[in-house]
Amino acid sequence: MAASELYSKYARVWLPDAAEVWKSAELIKDFTPGDLTLSLELEDGTKIEHKIDPKTNNLLPLRNPNILVGENDLTALSYLHEPAVLHNLKVRFIDSKLIYTYCGIVLVAINPYESLPIYEADIINAYSGQNMGDMDPHIFAVAEEAYKQMARDGRNQSIIVSGESGAGKTVSAKYAMRYFATVSCSSSETNVEERVLASSPIMEALGNAKTTRNDNSSRFGKYIEIGFDKKHCIIGANMRTYLLEKSRVVFQAHGERNYHIFYQLCASSHLPEFKAFKLGCADDFHFTNQGQSPVIDGVDDAKEMFNTRRAFTLLGIGESDQMEIYQIVSAILHLSNVEVKEQSADRCNISPENVHLMVFCELMGVPYEEMAHWLCHRKLQTTTETYVKSVSKMNAVYGRDALAKDIYARLFSWIVGSINHALKSGVKQHSFIGVLDIYGFETFDVNSFEQFCINYANEKLQQQFNLHVFKLEQEEYMKEEIPWTLIDFYDNQPCINLIEAKLGVLDLLDEECKMPKGSDDTWAQKLYNTLLKQNAHFDKPRLSNRAFIIHHFADKVEYQCEGFLEKNKDTVNEEQINVLKKSKLDLLVKLFRDDEKATSLANKPTSTIGRTGPTRRDNKKTVGVQFRQSLHLLMDTLNATTPHYVRCIKPNDIKAPFMLDPVRAVQQLRACGILETIRISAAGFPSRWTYQEFFSRYRVLMKQKDALPDRKQTCKNLLEKLIKDQEKYQFGKNKIFFRAGQVAYLEKLRSDKLRLACVRIQKTIRCWLARKKYLRMRGAAITIQKHVRGHQARCYVKFLWQTRAAVVIQRNMRMWASRSRYLRQRSAAVTIQCFWRASMARKQYYKLMFEQKAGVIQKWVRGWLARQHYRRMLAAIILLQSCVRRMRARKQLKKLKVEARSVERFKKLNVGMENKIMQLQHKINEQHKENRELSEKLISVVKTQSTEREKQNREIENLRRSEQEVRAKAETLPSLLQQLSFLQHKLENTCREKEDLEEQTKIYREQTQQVLDELNMKNNSLKSNMDELNKQILEQTQQLTEIKTNDENTKQLQKDLTEERSRYQSLLSEHLHLEERQRDLMEEINLSNSSSKDSLKRTDSNYSSISSDFSQSGSTEDEDSSIQTEDESQNTLDLPILLKLQRRLTELEHDKQSLWQQLDKREEVQQEKAKEVEEQRTVGRAELDLETLKRQELESENKKLKQDLNTLRKSLTNENSDFVPPATGSKSYNILLDQLNSSNEELEMRKEEVLLLRSHMVRQEALKHKDSALGEGLKLDLTEIPSFQDVDRSADIHTLNEDGELWLAYEGLKETNRLLEYQMHQQERVHNEKYRELVEELNKLKSVKEQQQKLFSQSLLLPEDARIEASLKLEITRLTNENLELMEQHGKQDRTIRKFKKQLKLFMKKVEDFEVSAQQKTSASGTKAAVRAVNITRKEKEYQGMLEYKEGDENRLLRNLVIDLKPRGVAVSFTPGLPAYIIFMCLRYADNVNDDQRVSNLLNSTISSIKGVIKRRGNDFEVVSFWLANTCRLMHCLKQYSGDEVFTMHNTAKQTEQCLSNFELSEYQQVLGDLAIQIYRQLIKCMDGILQPFIVASMLEHETLQGVLGSKPTGLRKRSTTFAEEEAVTVEVLLQRMDLFHTTMSQHGMDSELIKQVVKQQFYIICAVTLNHLLLRKDMCCWSKGLQIRYNVWQLEEWLAERELTDCGAKETLEPLVQAAQLLQMKKKTEADAQAICIMCTALTNTQIVKVLTLYTPVIEFEERVPTTFITTIKDIVKDRVESSTLMMDAKKIFSVTLPFTPSCVALETIQIPTSLNLSFLTRI
Repeated sequence: MAASELYSKYARVWLPDAAEVWKSAELIKDFTPGDLTLSLELEDGTKIEHKIDPKTNNLLPLRNPNILVGENDLTALSYLHEPAVLHNLKVRFIDSKLIYTYCGIVLVAINPYESLPIYEADIINAYSGQNMGDMDPHIFAVAEEAYKQMARDGRNQSIIVSGESGAGKTVSAKYAMRYFATVSCSSSETNVEERVLASSPIMEALGNAKTTRNDNSSRFGKYIEIGFDKKHCIIGANMRTYLLEKSRVVFQAHGERNYHIFYQLCASSHLPEFKAFKLGCADDFHFTNQGQSPVIDGVDDAKEMFNTRRAFTLLGIGESDQMEIYQIVSAILHLSNVEVKEQSADRCNISPENVHLMVFCELMGVPYEEMAHWLCHRKLQTTTETYVKSVSKMNAVYGRDALAKDIYARLFSWIVGSINHALKSGVKQHSFIGVLDIYGFETFDVNSFEQFCINYANEKLQQQFNLHVFKLEQEEYMKEEIPWTLIDFYDNQPCINLIEAKLGVLDLLDEECKMPKGSDDTWAQKLYNTLLKQNAHFDKPRLSNRAFIIHHFADKVEYQCEGFLEKNKDTVNEEQINVLKKSKLDLLVKLFRDDEKATSLANKPTSTIGRTGPTRRDNKKTVGVQFRQSLHLLMDTLNATTPHYVRCIKPNDIKAPFMLDPVRAVQQLRACGILETIRISAAGFPSRWTYQEFFSRYRVLMKQKDALPDRKQTCKNLLEKLIKDQEKYQFGKNKIFFRAGQVAYLEKLRSDKLRLACVRIQKTIRCWLARKKYLRMRGAAITIQKHVRGHQARCYVKFLWQTRAAVVIQRNMRMWASRSRYLRQRSAAVTIQCFWRASMARKQYYKLMFEQKAGVIQKWVRGWLARQHYRRMLAAIILLQSCVRRMRARKQLKKLKVEARSVERFKKLNVGMENKIMQLQHKINEQHKENRELSEKLISVVKTQSTEREKQNREIENLRRSEQEVRAKAETLPSLLQQLSFLQHKLENTCREKEDLEEQTKIYREQTQQVLDELNMKNNSLKSNMDELNKQILEQTQQLTEIKTNDENTKQLQKDLTEERSRYQSLLSEHLHLEERQRDLMEEINLSNSSSKDSLKRTDSNYSSISSDFSQSGSTEDEDSSIQTEDESQNTLDLPILLKLQRRLTELEHDKQSLWQQLDKREEVQQEKAKEVEEQRTVGRAELDLETLKRQELESENKKLKQDLNTLRKSLTNENSDFVPPATGSKSYNILLDQLNSSNEELEMRKEEVLLLRSHMVRQEALKHKDSALGEGLKLDLTEIPSFQDVDRSADIHTLNEDGELWLAYEGLKETNRLLEYQMHQQERVHNEKYRELVEELNKLKSVKEQQQKLFSQSLLLPEDARIEASLKLEITRLTNENLELMEQHGKQDRTIRKFKKQLKLFMKKVEDFEVSAQQKTSASGTKAAVRAVNITRKEKEYQGMLEYKEGDENRLLRNLVIDLKPRGVAVSFTPGLPAYIIFMCLRYADNVNDDQRVSNLLNSTISSIKGVIKRRGNDFEVVSFWLANTCRLMHCLKQYSGDEVFTMHNTAKQTEQCLSNFELSEYQQVLGDLAIQIYRQLIKCMDGILQPFIVASMLEHETLQGVLGSKPTGLRKRSTTFAEEEAVTVEVLLQRMDLFHTTMSQHGMDSELIKQVVKQQFYIICAVTLNHLLLRKDMCCWSKGLQIRYNVWQLEEWLAERELTDCGAKETLEPLVQAAQLLQMKKKTEADAQAICIMCTALTNTQIVKVLTLYTPVIEFEERVPTTFITTIKDIVKDRVESSTLMMDAKKIFSVTLPFTPSCVALETIQIPTSLNLSFLTRI
């Protein structure tokens, strides 16, 4: 394919960028060969010119089509290169929130730095058993692939987890181990995962530290081997560690920490047990304060110390060993603070009073002097002598640090060995899966010996990885039989040889270490001289002579030579080791006791390097040699296994969730070999599609005639036309292989073809629309023209008519105007003349009138002036008189004052003055009163006068105005004067009328006041009535609340009952599973110890539903063996397993007992309620019967006791008897006395039993007649009957009464309680009816009250007469309504009286018939002889519905009827439930002969036989369904023929006669119910196992509508599929399987309600499995798949409708799947769309909604991805929802089953036994 075709206009490429590594750009001009630049446009609109290198002519890498972006497998991309890989990972990680991606055989895991709900047990179950390519990438998929290959091929597996520090390696390894523990049926005995996880805090405390990149970095590598047995269950584990970073013990860089254990100890130093260690703050010790970062944010070291100690305890490391470990670690801290003082250049010493050294020696249990001496000295040994030499201060410090590192490394190795010992199992290992959690490629600013070893290990692992990838590619090509050439891939063997070969880096390092004066500088010079020019992978830095560069596969790394020799030697002063070997500390002695043992122990379980070997120098191994050996051992282990690779990527350095740094990501992709995998894949044929996938995707590129029946030939013909270069593709057996870029080219052709088709469709549609528009416009134009022309013609005719009419109108109008003008002029002249003449007459009249009025006015004025003069004169005279009189009075006053001053005058005057004063005061008071009264009267008169005056003033004003008018109109003056007189007269009349009105107003006020008083009284009465009604309303509301609370309590009780039922059923199934497990273990033990078995028969007793203490009922072992009781081994058992099983069984027993107690409590509550109802409804006659009955029973018992005592005394005191009475105190006498006491106790128990039975009989009789007239006078005193709380269900009851009478009485009481409960429900129904009536009456009263209030408010506005009339009408209507209601009540009472009379007559007839029948019976017995003389005709033999069998025939019966029975023949040919009927007929015979032994044997054997059949053939749906139906039928028969009224109400008379007469088997009903529940759960599991392979294939994978909307193939290379492709599984296949289930259950006679529950469970399983796979498969989340799912769901609903099962609740279980399908098809752009989605998806959780939207993948180019902003909007809307955050549906959930009673209409006497059943030994009775 030419470059001009690919690099055309609008093609998208990747452009290198410094910040983002790669940038997307688009060609804006076609590229032609020979061009030197590419014209590009970036996404932000910037246009640039990219220069092409003329030497290489390499063009920019092309972008993949959008349809391929976000693929699960990177190798499925068409263009395989670095930018495509980076972009695909970025889209999946940031946009889709997917952290896992496949890259061929490698799983790329990006650390999300956030907790994700993708590791629950449901997701583990979803991935279990699935192929690697069927589900979305996940760590569980890799683990499942490893587990499946181990189980299938029997080959050991390895999972290699690598990555940078902080990339999530440890978490990935932990999840892989959790998956193995979950799917490998690991139980509590072998669950190694918990113990391995318990070791994590220990390994993290001792091997993890804070670095600059990670706060919890693992500073060692580990390889965990998880062992499996032949059944692929985990049995043990083993851990190996690699390259512990010992240098961190003595040195940390800035910002880093030492190992966590040191800081945890310092943080816990305040604890009492750590006081002896004399620790303090971490900053106080040299080994922990160098990094100056003692605290990690968010980490509590004291709390972590607690977790570490708890983990030690869980792994079985004792408290003493733990304290010794902490003691050694504390001693290392004190050793770091030992200060060495310099004496000279080659001499040093330690102060004798060094506190830290003293504490170190005290903790280590060594002498202080020796340790201080050998820290500053060393022993030199020659061939002739040995002498001690002092060392310099620097060497002493080096020796101290080396000792600390050696102690810590030995302690670490010992702890790892202890963990391995705790994880070790005694069972032989069959295979294993190894999980390698190892460091990835590392490069720092300063790289030392540790980084060199780590990168050396990664070189080895990368080589193994490349070879494995190349091998898989070769196997794929050979499998498909296509020609292949050798793929050139990067081989890093030269780099490995540079490190480990002869004269390599490690060899030269070891050689330099052996030199006496070797140093880092001399070793560096040797490296330069030996390797610089000979090896291309070795290089020397330009500016350094103490460093070297190695070109690794990932990058070139510069290593600093400083410290290489010291770290490689890892030497420790032998004398210091000898001092430590003499320690008093046991653990320290173990570490140094035997170096060879320690080395062998370390190599076997851990292979931890970095420890010193033997003390002799000639046998001393350097660290490099040890690491090389352990690495070779690891590679041998990995090469012997099938590897699986997990590469962990650290997305950013700031630990931000879901943020990807492109630069860091590309560095890690290069370092972990992902890009090398891509390069190897791209070198061959990376894109691989099956022929069917290729045909479905690209058949749009061919014509209809090119489609052949042979898909392979069709694809070949198409490819030959599309791609001319045959080197670009190859045809395999099952797949087509494409070179890189070919799929993108095909996608381009496909999109172009679809685009052209769209253009053609658009062209045709637009042409059709345009022509349709033109024709419509042309027709409209013609119609408009027609109407316009008609309108114009009509307008012209109208114009002619109007012209002619206008001429006529003008003529008449002109004539009328001229005449009108003449008439107006004539009228005006006449009017003027008239007015002129009138004016002249009025003027003359006014003149005469004026003169006459002037004379009158002059007369009045002159009179007024004369009166005024007279008044003035009179006033002046009066004034003058008053002045004269005042003057005289003043003179007289002066005389009186003079007289008053004299005493005599004063005395004369005072005589009688007081009395006069009192009288005057009294008169004054009376005058005041009179004045007040007069003033009040005056005020009232003034007021009235003022009002009258005002009125008169107003009238005067009116008169004045009228007078003015009169003056204005002088001609009307006489008439006005007359009017004035008339008005004065009228005024007088109005005053009189006013007085009359005031009197009437007073009278009206008095009447109104009386009416108001009456209304107030009525209002008060209404208020009182309203208060009473409110009280009644409150009472009724209280009753309503009580009823509501009772209803709520009832609903809560029902809910609790369903929960307890489901819990009970799950516990029952678990218990039965444990029973089977225990039985299997017992069988294995019995088989292994068959020579020493002791048989132990099961004692017969009443059967219990849950057996305990390992007592087992008889079961069938194989087809030829009969029913036998199981044996218990008396020999030595596996005590831990036995004890755990016993503990589990006892827990289940306790759970069941608690459930029984809860049920009993509820029965007690129901009984109490029933008693209260019964006490209210019954009368007291039964109480007398009960008392007399008790008295008679007591008297009879006393008589019997007296007789027994008398006989006993006679026998004892009879001297003539054969037996001599025993002497008092003798042994025989004591025995007899004990027997007497026991007999008395038994008599007491019998007495209570009899009383209980008699009371129960009386109760039953009372209940029978409770509704009749005969039973109205009965009343039971239930308080004297002991409640069932006093009756114990324990075995004591069975021992006290062997015949079970007391238990029967108890069950009778239970049935009575049920009857009372039924009566209580009836009473509650009556109460509800009464309540409804009261509510209706209350509503009526409310309406009446509202109506009265309205009428009252209206009446206040009415006048008095209307108000009285309205009140009368209201009262009349109320009385009529009351009369009508009373008449209705009277009619009802008459009807009830007539009804009771009819019932009374009916009861009288029944009594008379009963008396007549009794007389006939007595007469028939008297005339028996006469009857015998009559001839009797022979009737046919009538069967009683019983089958007779002999004792011991139970095993034979059950072998033929249960064990050897084939369900298919019985279900098709005979009556459904025939085995159950036969067993019950045999049971009736045992009941009829009153043989309890037969009854218990038959039922116990039947239950055991059914359990055995279900155990052996539990995977056969037909068998399980058959025995579920028969078990339910047997249980229903026990209920139907039990004699209880609750179950016998539907019986015929014959069936009622056939009820069991001697035994009450209600306990076996419970046992059979439990058995039915067990079989039902097994049926669901069997059905689940059958449906599982069909559900996903039919509901999701199969496509009815293939083609353009079909799902795009992923191209993923499935690694586990070794099976040939089968036919497509459609929904029809699934429906056929469900049809088979339904038909089978119907043929077996299963109850319809039970079938509905099974169907509901089926649909729930289909919904859960389909939705779970949809949520885990990105390729299924598309629009077309939603359409397909909805179509499939519609087919399921149609299946339900055809079988009339729509009401079983199965359709509702599909709601989550339907909503998920609708979610895939809905519009996903605007906020309104988000609101609609949230309203619709009520059955989906928030997590599921977001997951579906995130996984939504466009299948065709015209679809769009869901924007991240839309998903954010959805999250904001649903964040307030309160619901579970789980992602997956629980596919293993089983709904609780109810077994409703279904009576049988089959008559037992009509059942015949087929001869094919071989039951000839049974006889019909």
